[in-house]
Amino acid sequence: MFYIILIPLLVILLTYLFLNSKKHRFNLPPGPPSRPIVGHLHLMKPPIHRLLQSYSDKYGPIFSLRFGSRRVVVITSSSLVQESFTGQNDIVLSSRPLQLTAKYVAYNHTTMGTAPYGDHWRNLRRICSNEILSSNRLTNFLHIRKDEILRMLTRLSRETHSDDGDRFTHVELEPLLSDLTFNNIVRMVTGKRYYGDDVNNKEEAELFKKLVYDIATNSGANHSGDYLPVLKLFGNRYEKRVKAIGKSVDDILQRLLDECRRDKEGNTMVNHLLSLQQQEPEYYTDIIIKGLMMAMMLAGTETSAVTLEWAMTNLLKYPEVLEKARSEIDEKIGKDRLIDEPDIVDLPYLQSVVNETFRLFPVAPLLIPRTPTEDMKIGGYDVPRDTIVLVNAWAIQRDPKLWEDPERFNPDRFSNGYGSEHYLHKLIPFGNGRRICPGAGLGRRIVTLALGSLIQCFDWENVKGEEIDMAESAGLGMRKTDPLRAMCRPRPIMAKLLI
Repeated sequence: MFYIILIPLLVILLTYLFLNSKKHRFNLPPGPPSRPIVGHLHLMKPPIHRLLQSYSDKYGPIFSLRFGSRRVVVITSSSLVQESFTGQNDIVLSSRPLQLTAKYVAYNHTTMGTAPYGDHWRNLRRICSNEILSSNRLTNFLHIRKDEILRMLTRLSRETHSDDGDRFTHVELEPLLSDLTFNNIVRMVTGKRYYGDDVNNKEEAELFKKLVYDIATNSGANHSGDYLPVLKLFGNRYEKRVKAIGKSVDDILQRLLDECRRDKEGNTMVNHLLSLQQQEPEYYTDIIIKGLMMAMMLAGTETSAVTLEWAMTNLLKYPEVLEKARSEIDEKIGKDRLIDEPDIVDLPYLQSVVNETFRLFPVAPLLIPRTPTEDMKIGGYDVPRDTIVLVNAWAIQRDPKLWEDPERFNPDRFSNGYGSEHYLHKLIPFGNGRRICPGAGLGRRIVTLALGSLIQCFDWENVKGEEIDMAESAGLGMRKTDPLRAMCRPRPIMAKLLI
């Protein structure tokens, strides 16, 4: 019993002494006072991005924290982001910190989003850029995006149909948007529809959606054992939980992969990867393919749905913006056909609405963490190897030094004219540098086309007597705490589309 108590205490003491000696060896960024052992973990109360912005106001655009035994550096400056993710700095800072969730869910850190920087990651990036998310391949999947959007519009029209054409109907948008984005990605990846009247696998679909949520809630700084290794000696309930999540995700992905293997004629992402597997079986293993499937299905489903919900929330809060976007669509596209993806280039204001949504409501307010593979400097301060580096995109995209009237939803700042290109360069909702999200193009396409379709095909009003709740949920993904409710009625174009 004596040794059981003594050994952990010695480990804690040695860790504390090591961190303090390291502090004196390096010129680290300033930061708030920390507690022994836990550092600043006890201060991390959601929403974290707002908390870190308050520290930035006090300690400057780059400051340091300590999560247990791990040093953390937080960046809240556009110029420091530029310094960090260009040239040699970007190479040094292109790895990910190792975390327990990624070990069991992301095939031992071998997926696109979790793999350390190196040959394997570069191969995955090449596959994504050239084989999965190239412009030609995204164009080949346009029929899926159009079909799923039309299905969503038809479902919404059916739910809001009334004999009195002037009557608005109460709707909740989150389920519609979630089903749209899940079906779009899963059809691209496997050819299957998960949601709708014509599917028979709703149970698996609901399980997968729950697993996506579980992965998000069990990532980041949610497990103290990632930062206080000594805690692993006192139980492993968290480890068992993430193991079970990883097993459930793998079971679903394997079933989908086996189905695609049997259906050799399908024009899907998986079928394309299976053809590459026949050419290079030693590299394109089932685990590599499942990792690519996971990257697409985790990153491309909920993120787009959440962005669409925030966009519609702001259009309801600012009806003059909604009217301007609708007028642009009616003028450029007309009222006889549905907006199509090639039309987007002629709808600059609609694109500005999407950009302003990305600015004010980034789904990942803290970009996915990086870690340097060697000691480096940022903003004149030392950032030692293996430090966790966080970029507060939410704070940067609301910085009054960069944005005029930053808290206001104002798409005109991105419209053609002086300053619009300057503003676009300051947007980082998809990350920056080598590890920028490879699905950014796909995300923009589905969000812009779906949002334009909702504006074109329906009239929208806020629920009378209700103030729009703009509260953000806790967690890594910045969802709305209160799902969006609205009043809706079909415009005449819907009758033409249904015919």
